[in-house]
Amino acid sequence: MRKDHLYLLTFLGITLIFLIISSVAVRYFVKFSVDKVLETQLEFGKREAREVASLLGDHLKSGVAKDTAIISLQNSIENTSRTTGFVSMFDWSGKIVCHPDIKVVGQSISPKESFVSSIGDDLTSKDFYGLLENKEEGGGIRDFENTSQESEVVYLHPVQNSDWIIAAHVNTQLVMTQISDLRSKFYNILIIMGLVMIVTSVVIVRLIGSTYENKLEEKNVKLSNEVDNLAKLNSALDAYQQKAIGQSDETSEDDNSSKRRILTFHRNELRPVSTEEIAYIYTESTITYVVCIDSKRSVSNASLDELISNLDRNHFFRANRQFIIAISAIEKIVKYGNNQLKILINPNSELDIIISKNRAAEFKQWLNL
Repeated sequence: MRKDHLYLLTFLGITLIFLIISSVAVRYFVKFSVDKVLETQLEFGKREAREVASLLGDHLKSGVAKDTAIISLQNSIENTSRTTGFVSMFDWSGKIVCHPDIKVVGQSISPKESFVSSIGDDLTSKDFYGLLENKEEGGGIRDFENTSQESEVVYLHPVQNSDWIIAAHVNTQLVMTQISDLRSKFYNILIIMGLVMIVTSVVIVRLIGSTYENKLEEKNVKLSNEVDNLAKLNSALDAYQQKAIGQSDETSEDDNSSKRRILTFHRNELRPVSTEEIAYIYTESTITYVVCIDSKRSVSNASLDELISNLDRNHFFRANRQFIIAISAIEKIVKYGNNQLKILINPNSELDIIISKNRAAEFKQWLNL
């Protein structure tokens, strides 16, 4: 249950992060793509308007009559496709002179319906996108009161030697449809990518989590086994201590297999110490110290090798090069480091008593394990 809760939180966290990133990214990519589309539309309209104005200006300059030029232009643009954009021409009074739709020729232009007369080269794709999105008046674009308007005048260019103006129109409905389609495609792509990324991330997290859990479970099993082994070892220690005490009571005084006392020094006095009173023996700075159960400490001239050879092996154990410990002084055995054992004794030793990995088996055998 706890793992499922963790995976759920992971899923929600990844989803939240993706939504935050995608909400920022989709706005940026849509705006960037729309700018490119509108920039293309605007540049195409401006270029077409300039070319038509330049061509008419050249014809008038060469002596072509205005009526002839108007008829020629009308024939050229009449019934042309208005899917993306088109050009028209009107005079300074606002009357339409040429238009792809012959029915509107001769009508007067209302600024509220199509444009106002101050569109220049400063209209950018970003400005046009903002006007289309926010329905705001500005930059020569109408005030959007007529929502059925099909096109917008995005560029005006005068015809030399005349009072005519060439207007470049852009199909706003088509542009808005393209923007909407573009936005939908981006959202669809992000949704698909998001689902793939989120599911993949959750699966990967779950696989990593399962691997980690398996390793952790193995460590727990190993630790549990070590705890059980230590518990058995301490139980064996108690049993062996009781056994050792019983053997000590039954041992006769004339048993010469091991020494019953060792000779030590305390200051300037000789002090014989009964082996039953010894808690542990250790060396420090080449000096051998004998510590009794009552915490009294004295010094011996013998080395640990000499002492262990004369002590009862059932009661004393050579833990390492520095310590000999008595079974009766051991309080607890704990795990230390890599398969090592640490002995806690009473009275307490200022130095740690560590049984190495190699001697741990011998120590367990000493306790009859």
